[in-house]
Amino acid sequence: MNELVLNSESLNNVLDDKEILLDDAMQIYQNALNDPNELFLAAQKLRTKFKKNTVTFSKKVFLNLVNLCRDSCSYCTYKSEPDDSKLSLMSKSQVKSLLELAKKYRCVEALFVTGEAPEQKYKEARNWLKENGFGSTAEYLIHVSEMAIEKGLFPHTNAGNLEVSDMRELKKTNVSMGLMLENISERLTEKGMPHHLASSKRPKTRIEILENSGRLKIPMTTGILVGIGETPEEIIHSIFAIKNIHKKYGNIQEVILQNFQPKPDTRMSNFPSANEEYFKVIVALSRIIMPEMNIQIPPNLSPKSYHSFLTVGINDWGGISPLTPDYVNPEFTWPEINKIKENSKKAGFNLKCRFPAYPEFFSFITKELRDKMAVIENEEGLVKEGYWR
Repeated sequence: MNELVLNSESLNNVLDDKEILLDDAMQIYQNALNDPNELFLAAQKLRTKFKKNTVTFSKKVFLNLVNLCRDSCSYCTYKSEPDDSKLSLMSKSQVKSLLELAKKYRCVEALFVTGEAPEQKYKEARNWLKENGFGSTAEYLIHVSEMAIEKGLFPHTNAGNLEVSDMRELKKTNVSMGLMLENISERLTEKGMPHHLASSKRPKTRIEILENSGRLKIPMTTGILVGIGETPEEIIHSIFAIKNIHKKYGNIQEVILQNFQPKPDTRMSNFPSANEEYFKVIVALSRIIMPEMNIQIPPNLSPKSYHSFLTVGINDWGGISPLTPDYVNPEFTWPEINKIKENSKKAGFNLKCRFPAYPEFFSFITKELRDKMAVIENEEGLVKEGYWR
């Protein structure tokens, strides 16, 4: 029996390497409403068992390639309209300049982000693509990913629901890709709900893309949004949906748990931010449901308390840039990397820089990319500290 003995039989079963079932997770959540400490202790125990005392991050440059988007989510400020001052349509020369600057800042990851299929809705996007010599956003992504590799950075693309053929091509230059599941509930797509005007957020569609990434053996980052009006049952079902994809394909490398923060000029601007205690319970429960998973929260969305989440099961801070803002959450600046390192150390953890793919997923990456990664890779499969510091 594990040396940490708890009152909850379900939690003790997890500590003894027994897989947790959906009904057990529901009961653990209900118990945590009265006292979350046992859940937090179990999550920390599992985190230590599988991740030791290391907490990782990816030093990145955020390339906001095109922020026109065919979807309209109720909480989003990333999306632009053609006449907005924040409109981003990056040319090849602008991409090249930013990649060169990122290299000088010793960034490792080139994060390419676009709106969902912008050329399907906006003539401005079609014209922009034509001016750069491409017929689709995916074609442009393939090209700029090659540019990043030539500059010594490693691409991670987050561009919504891509076709299988485009994902197959991007795999040649991207060490990983990303697509947030957000939530598996169809209810959240109904009229008046956050995803009503976002056709790409239909759960079946998102699940299909994540399964396609599994078939292609692409290391995939996904995650859920916490506090957007979901029920506890919906969020737990969403965590299990991710777990089941990973059980089937083995390619989910990381789960982001992103707490909702209301933003001005959105339909949910007056909606309350995610309750922190509730958020911590969901974070800890995610560790219980997926004991070996890499789990992260964005530190900029919990600026005053992010380090406290180390005690409830996380092992990663995600991508942090010393150069570019978080264009998805521009109201929340990233903490300085040195400050994160200091706060992590105070909490008893060593901050280390990783590639956009975690070491346990390197076997999915092409030999050509692995050879380039090896130049700055240490014996742990992480980035040499002398490089990123």
